[in-house]
Amino acid sequence: MVILSIAGFLGLAVSTLAAGPAAPAAAPQATRPSIVQRPIPFGEARKKQMAAYSKRHYGTREYRLSQPRVIVEHYTVTTTLSSAYNTFASNDRDPELQELPGVCAHFIVDRDGTIVQLVSLSIRCRHTIGLNHRAIGIEHVGMNAREILRRKRQRRSIVALSAWLKCRYEIRQSDIIGHAMSLSSPFHEERVAALRDRTHSDWTASELAPIRDEIARYRC
Repeated sequence: MVILSIAGFLGLAVSTLAAGPAAPAAAPQATRPSIVQRPIPFGEARKKQMAAYSKRHYGTREYRLSQPRVIVEHYTVTTTLSSAYNTFASNDRDPELQELPGVCAHFIVDRDGTIVQLVSLSIRCRHTIGLNHRAIGIEHVGMNAREILRRKRQRRSIVALSAWLKCRYEIRQSDIIGHAMSLSSPFHEERVAALRDRTHSDWTASELAPIRDEIARYRC
C-alpha cells in the first residue's frame, strides 16, 4: 500500500491547479466525405425541361445551378435507396404538380451511411418549390425524422456531407433547412401564385435541430 505524505498530496494538488482545466477538444474540420457516384439520366432533354421550369417559376430560362445559397434536407418516405433512385431517374411527371422535369435530389444518404451523388452540383434539381434555383437537395432514406435520427451511421454522414457543402459554398448555418422550413427561407421565390405557400412536412425546424447543432460544430 502506498500512502502519500501530506506534502506530497499538497504538491500534487498544487500542480493540478496550476495546469488548469483541460482544453476543449478542437472543432472537427469539414472535409469531403466518401461519395459514391451513381448519376441519374440528365441529358439535353431534361436540361431543357429544367430551363423551361425555371422560366415559369423563377423568371429566367436556366438549368444550371450557380452559387447555391441553401441546403435543403429531405427524407424519402421509402425504405430503400433504390426505390428513391428509380423515381428520380425515371423523369416522369410528378404526381403532385404534373410538371416536367421529374423530381430529383443531388444526393441520397442511405440507411447505412453511404452517400450517393445522383446529379452534378452545377445542375438544378426539382426538390423544393421556390428554392430549386438556389438550393442543393439531400435526401435521407427513411420514413420519418425520428427513425433517421436513431441511425448513427446515417446521421454522421448527413452531418459530414452537409458541413462539407456548407463550407465549400460558404452557405450560412441558418440556410441549412428542412423541406418543411422552405417558406421561411429568404431565398424562397415562386412566380406561380398557386404554389407560393406550398411546401412539404419533412424535417421541421425542431426535427432538424439536432442535425444542425452537429453541423455547427464543424469548422471550415
